[in-house]
Amino acid sequence: MAIDVKQIGDKVGRESAVINLIRSEIHKVIVGQEELIDGLILALLCNSHVLIEGVPGLAKTLSVTTLAKMIQATFKRIQFTPDLLPADVVGTLIYNPKTGEFTTKKGPIFANIILADEINRAPAKVQSALLEAMQERQVTIGDKSYVLDDPFMVMATQNPIEQEGTYPLPEAQVDRFMFKIRVSYPNKSQEHEILKKMARSNPELGVNPILAPDDIRRLRALADEIYMDEKIEEYIVNLVEASRNPEGFSMNIGQYIRYGASPRASIFLAMASKANALVEGRGYVTPQDVKTIAMNILRHRIILTYEAEAEEKTSEDIVREILQNVDVP
Repeated sequence: MAIDVKQIGDKVGRESAVINLIRSEIHKVIVGQEELIDGLILALLCNSHVLIEGVPGLAKTLSVTTLAKMIQATFKRIQFTPDLLPADVVGTLIYNPKTGEFTTKKGPIFANIILADEINRAPAKVQSALLEAMQERQVTIGDKSYVLDDPFMVMATQNPIEQEGTYPLPEAQVDRFMFKIRVSYPNKSQEHEILKKMARSNPELGVNPILAPDDIRRLRALADEIYMDEKIEEYIVNLVEASRNPEGFSMNIGQYIRYGASPRASIFLAMASKANALVEGRGYVTPQDVKTIAMNILRHRIILTYEAEAEEKTSEDIVREILQNVDVP
């Protein structure tokens, strides 16, 4: 079946006002942090999850709560602590001695948007409580499974692993996040604007609820329609293959890579590239769309060797090398 790129472009043009409105509403509260805001919007369009890493005080939690206020949907915040239990997240069965029966008490995971705040301050057994919910979008309590609402997104914040009281996230957990976004300090002018906006006892940070779940589903369906040429698909596959077999692309970095990116990387690169094209107001994907989102999708999926750590190589260094050496269509 022939794909009418012009027709898709016309649809994108009609929806571009909504995307711009989302951005402008978030910027009523958040100063700067363009990469973080774009990542949250792309994850919303792809129905996927985001991991945000940065030192305390960089508006990670505020960004997520601001986005949640713009959506007419349920929102729950879970503060991850060392003494948190899996039942505190997903729920549990409670025994009633009068009736001799068990009743289900659902946990905070039963909401449209979940803020998993400081997720790496809880041990692995608690973090793993999110695995089924993030992948299958259901939760099993006892012997019964409960389907989660649509949309369902986990937006997690974490402190750098070098900080006191943090646990490393399991690879299976990290791989379920579409994006891992690193948040850095604002520049001088942005810091000045933050000071003027926030340096008061009760800063006014109101945003308007502008999106309903139906609007999100409509935008998500439009993102799926964005045209992607087969050459772009091959480019995505080559990027992921280069993380597993760099020698095949004339790169001498194989000694630094223990595990390359999983097949989820290919899927997420394709989905996020389409969503990025939608955000940019186009009905088709370009190689630049792939490059724009590649770092945030690949950085947490490439596991390094001890040799890489000894030579102070980071996963970002490996991704940059791959993007520079894989031929662009």
